[in-house]
Amino acid sequence: MTQAEKTYGKVYLIGAGPGAVDLITVRGARILAQADVVLHDALVTADMLALCPQAEKISVGKRSGQRSTAQIAINQLLIDCAEKYKLIVRLKGGDPMLFGRADEELHALESHGIAVEIIPGITTAFAAAAATQQPLTKRGVARSIAFFTSATAPNQPDELTLPDCDTLIQYMGGREAIVTAQKLLEQGRSPALPVVVVENCSLKNQRIMRMTLHDLEQGLGDCEGPVLVMIGEAMAKRSTSKAE
Repeated sequence: MTQAEKTYGKVYLIGAGPGAVDLITVRGARILAQADVVLHDALVTADMLALCPQAEKISVGKRSGQRSTAQIAINQLLIDCAEKYKLIVRLKGGDPMLFGRADEELHALESHGIAVEIIPGITTAFAAAAATQQPLTKRGVARSIAFFTSATAPNQPDELTLPDCDTLIQYMGGREAIVTAQKLLEQGRSPALPVVVVENCSLKNQRIMRMTLHDLEQGLGDCEGPVLVMIGEAMAKRSTSKAE
């Protein structure tokens, strides 16, 4: 049978959200409950996987500093599963289209004529803003946001270039906190610039740390879970309007 004659199932790239099981979208949960097989990231929780008891589950997790499944192997596994199953889910933490390597997986599937649908998820930055009650934009203070990560593709330069925006959001920022702070200070940013760090966003062991850019330069040595770093004047602790 030629590739043109093969029949494939449909692949869904679904955003699992920031971690808490009830922050997946209704559509995402509905498709997950129908899946024949689920290829999931390392950060997808057991509670989330409990939404698809009927499905075969395959861990293809990638975590910083740990051994992980190579992206080329994940791509091939998606194709293999599409040959075998009718409904395939690629379950990704956060949103598939932000730091989720969706482009590589889409190219692999499209090259085989495999149908793909993308179901967005709540990205961690928005969940962290909600958890800390810190809007990422603020009238008269911050009207631009940049999402960035220090992670790079193999054989790509790892020199970090920071965008010039009012609010900076660094994904996977725990290990890179010192370098990020140093570069911002070199750019002339104030050592007193507010910083909010959220570890294990939306989970029971979530931790929120408020500090300054000077503090960030000292590092985040005791963080073990995934870390999001939010930097900018909009991160200054809000005064409440409650009566004394």
